[in-house]
Amino acid sequence: MMADGAPAPLAAGLATDILERTVRRFPNRPAIDFLGRRWTYGELGRLVDRAARGFQRLGVAKGSRVGLCLPNTPYSVICAYAVLKAGGTVVNFNPLYAEPEMRAQIADAGCRIMVLLDLPDHCRKVTPLLGRGLDHVVICPLARVLPRLKGLAYALIKGRASVRPRGPGQVAFAELIGGTEPPRPVAVAPADLAVLQYTGGTTGIPKAAMLTHANITLQIGQLMRWMPPTEPGTERMLGQLPLFHVFAMTVVMHHGIAMGAELILLPRFDIEMLMRTIARTRPTCVPGVPTLYTAISNAAEARKADLSSIRICLSGGAPLPAEVKARFERLTGCTLVEGYGLSEASPVVAINPPNSSAKPGSVGLPIADTAVEIHSLDDPSRVLPAGEDGEVWVRGPQVMSGYWNRPDETAKVLVDGMLRTGDVGHLDADGFLFLVDRVKDMIITSGFKVYPRNVEEALFRHPAVAEAAVIGVADEYRGQVPKAFVKLRPGASATEEEIKSFLGHELARYEVPERVEFRDALPMTAVGKVARKDLAAEEAARGRAQSGKAA
Repeated sequence: MMADGAPAPLAAGLATDILERTVRRFPNRPAIDFLGRRWTYGELGRLVDRAARGFQRLGVAKGSRVGLCLPNTPYSVICAYAVLKAGGTVVNFNPLYAEPEMRAQIADAGCRIMVLLDLPDHCRKVTPLLGRGLDHVVICPLARVLPRLKGLAYALIKGRASVRPRGPGQVAFAELIGGTEPPRPVAVAPADLAVLQYTGGTTGIPKAAMLTHANITLQIGQLMRWMPPTEPGTERMLGQLPLFHVFAMTVVMHHGIAMGAELILLPRFDIEMLMRTIARTRPTCVPGVPTLYTAISNAAEARKADLSSIRICLSGGAPLPAEVKARFERLTGCTLVEGYGLSEASPVVAINPPNSSAKPGSVGLPIADTAVEIHSLDDPSRVLPAGEDGEVWVRGPQVMSGYWNRPDETAKVLVDGMLRTGDVGHLDADGFLFLVDRVKDMIITSGFKVYPRNVEEALFRHPAVAEAAVIGVADEYRGQVPKAFVKLRPGASATEEEIKSFLGHELARYEVPERVEFRDALPMTAVGKVARKDLAAEEAARGRAQSGKAA
């Protein structure tokens, strides 16, 4: 704090400073728990240094792009900081990408090195690209980071299928960290590129948001200002969200390390493993998406699990239904706050206050040093007053420097120093931000605007509904009509007519879905939010097939 009591201005730094400060402060405190095996911050710091020097031996220098294609494991944290310390740029990959997606992103980013686990499904999509764009593939053995007995069992049962480095360009992780010399210093500045974070952006075409070291470090400073009281070096951060996603990269990894928290990493979503981990580790911080909180609530109610250790929860990635929030809070006693962000903003823009001043339905107040404006959808140059819906524009130190190799796309979304988010919402008189939906998801039916988020919120108020998604489908008379996809709660039942009748009391007539389709499961993105675009693609394919039959 400054002498007059005002917060000190945020200072830009290097992303590697986040880890190095915590290593110096808490060398003997636990840094990572992976399925029961633990590393201290001192051990983590030493592994990062050795891996950084290893990357430099492979040719990583300032500006080199290195792909990380990893589920949540200690390798994710070690290699992310090691690449940055070597002077390189981290390029995050989803391990579930299909081979064409993997190949396209490698080419677009100009990655010469990729890091992945020794799992056959991962390696077969990447190792064939050696000599065809890639110079090196670093292969990390899963068995080596498991607890001793689990590692032995894994090696015995699945070891024969694991991929071992063979041939030119394939490097074992043990070889990467095999040296003892420290990494060479690299002249990196806060304004230099740290991460290429691929996103659908505001136009739906995958492209990479360029996040600098300053973007990341200033974002962490913003989050630290928002945080409720914590005791540095004692918090335990649940890492269920995938670290290759920007939400988890920032909130779980960088922010968790800045707090000196123990990162409790889980390699995939498995509700049994998740609930056992919560019981064993007693996490205090649980960042998540609404579907995660729903899954934990369902499991906790079924087995009467104790969730009382959880104190700090930030929901993002998708709208948080009021019922999901209330239910989780009843089970834990904590306050579940909703925030808002996007990859282009590192990602956090606004968060509700971690106290009783939060407003229902709001995604909160802009975080420190962040300005939010609402611009007219018809005339983007016009800033709207409080209460009027328009496109959300953002200015702040966390906003990206642009899209990688996409100057035209950059010019569309960065206007006069502000980021056009493509989201529709309004500010109230107190400055709280309320989101309506994505501009591109808006449904126009008989000239009326229908926002899927509003319909989904109403669906969640039905006692039988566990998950819901709404999209627009073509209609000859009305142009488009809403269609709902619903997953029911275990043991619950409902008919299409019952759902539509319920919504008739909750929504305007034109907002009520024309059709309701029940599903055992809804398609999810890697971070755990419903993939509306997958449902839209299914509907489009179904429409084409029906048109073909009619012809």
